[in-house]
Amino acid sequence: MSENTNDYGALFRLDGKRALITGSTKGIGRAIAEAFAQAGAEVIISSRKAEACMEVMDAIGEAAVAIPCNMSSPDDIRALAERALDGLGGIDILVCNAAVNPHFGPMSGLPEEAYDRIMDTNLKNNLLLCNLIIPQMAERRDGSVIIVSSIAGLKGNAMLGAYGLSKAADMQLVRNLAVEWGRSNVRANCIAPGLVRTDMARVLWEDPEREKAAAGSYALGRIGEPIDIAGVALFLAGPAGSFVTGQTIVADGGAMVSVGEYS
Repeated sequence: MSENTNDYGALFRLDGKRALITGSTKGIGRAIAEAFAQAGAEVIISSRKAEACMEVMDAIGEAAVAIPCNMSSPDDIRALAERALDGLGGIDILVCNAAVNPHFGPMSGLPEEAYDRIMDTNLKNNLLLCNLIIPQMAERRDGSVIIVSSIAGLKGNAMLGAYGLSKAADMQLVRNLAVEWGRSNVRANCIAPGLVRTDMARVLWEDPEREKAAAGSYALGRIGEPIDIAGVALFLAGPAGSFVTGQTIVADGGAMVSVGEYS
């Protein structure tokens, strides 16, 4: 029997990797950036506000670079990709986390402008950024793309309908990317969180009674924290996830297997 030479201790290390994370100045995106940096990666902090990017960059330290970008602007996205590729010499891990939801309510009252903004930012512009970043991954025959979706894309929802549409489409986007780029050893996956304590989801948890009801309907009896999602991203980004592609990993505290108003 030959000796096992696999380095299992390196399964969750990202030493020498370069990661671009959109929407990474707070919440899930920031937790992912911090986790990647601690795992040895260089990380690009990106969000709409330059000051916020600089603050997170300073907090993380020398492993971080700040490049502001409004993910609603194709011109900003092209500039982000150009600066990221030039500044770090390439990107090994792309995390599309930035998203918007300007409409909380039934789709019967959804303004056309809000629909366009949701679909453009959460889907079309994710594809744009992927198309700008993935080719250089393919040239090196190594890369991981992670899109942060939502369990809102897995079921109907009376208040998050358009947002859910965009998140369901992101799940199909990674399936397509996985097929198109898999032979170049580029993997693409989604993470579908349940309710997580972030600013974007504040309306769903800031009221104590609403949070209590949500937690009570989750199998784990609590809502998520950003670090819960960062751990899944670390798995998908590194060697531990090297045989996973085209998948949606649900990280929801058991919401989808429970019955309740928020699950």
